[in-house]
Amino acid sequence: MNTNSKSDAYAAAGVDITAGYQSVELMKKHIAKTMTPGVYSDVGGFGGLFRLDLAETKHPVLVSGTDGVGTKLKIAFLMDKHDTVGIDCVAMCVNDIICSGAKPLFFLDYIACGKNVPERIAEIVKGVCDGCVQAGAALIGGETAEMPGFYPENEYDLAGYSTGIVDQDKIIDNKTMRAGDVVIALPSSGVHSNGFSLVRKVFDVENADLKAPEAELGGASIVETLLTPTKIYVKPVLAVLKEVKVKGVSHITGGGFYENIPRSIPDGLGALIQKDAVRVLPIFNLIAKRGNITERDMFNTFNMGVGMSMVVASEDAEKTLEILKQNGEDAYIIGKIVESSEKITIQ
Repeated sequence: MNTNSKSDAYAAAGVDITAGYQSVELMKKHIAKTMTPGVYSDVGGFGGLFRLDLAETKHPVLVSGTDGVGTKLKIAFLMDKHDTVGIDCVAMCVNDIICSGAKPLFFLDYIACGKNVPERIAEIVKGVCDGCVQAGAALIGGETAEMPGFYPENEYDLAGYSTGIVDQDKIIDNKTMRAGDVVIALPSSGVHSNGFSLVRKVFDVENADLKAPEAELGGASIVETLLTPTKIYVKPVLAVLKEVKVKGVSHITGGGFYENIPRSIPDGLGALIQKDAVRVLPIFNLIAKRGNITERDMFNTFNMGVGMSMVVASEDAEKTLEILKQNGEDAYIIGKIVESSEKITIQ
């Protein structure tokens, strides 16, 4: 740790640079868990270095994604629980990257806060590292910005960025998608990291006591259910890609089914989703009931229990489901691809 760098004047303005050094020291043990063979730099440099191994990649294409956690952070502030939102941050980036068939290589995070509390920053980064381990990506850098007067002392924002790699010939596109292909659902772990502005309004989270057990949630409280980290789908999807021709993958985020599933479908085709086949999680039923939200709006805002969808040929469906099961995913069929001018129909 740098013990020579200290500015009393900067500290008087609300920025403690020594707290930043302490944060880095506390997070190093977590970052060490994410190290992969490609990492070519240590924490603390001006840039994260990563050495590409292209031995098995003929025509490498880099795929990048960036995202944040959004207002789900407000729940973390209320609960004073900061060790899982980092998983959300990683998930929102790497789950987008895997839709192209790319394996995430590395991740960088950005934390902006009103006051740098080293122990809290280390908790946040622990979550980031846990997410990186789940995704098989290395945390090779990041930034913590102390911004007094811009953020309240006990609040922060968290965003991230990831880069992955895929061989050009193995990029997932929709060129071979045909009517009769099936749509497979990979279950979500909950609300994930989207729609929380509506969630916070429905439950009045800033004023209501949401820590009591809820029978409709199996005895869990609303806040702990909402804080459930976003599931990371990288390893199960990569396992499928090794053995099956996948024709489309959609990460179900903000905009729900209606916005995200069509993004992987070509013109002239549409996804016909069987509504009764969707295994809707209890938290979504509770949100709909408490907020008096229409079914159409629910499917157009939330993942409804489906965090990711995959399109494969009907003859590959059984094999795909088995591979996903072997990799911890209780996946199931929710629909099929049909000839249609509408990219998605839920009936």
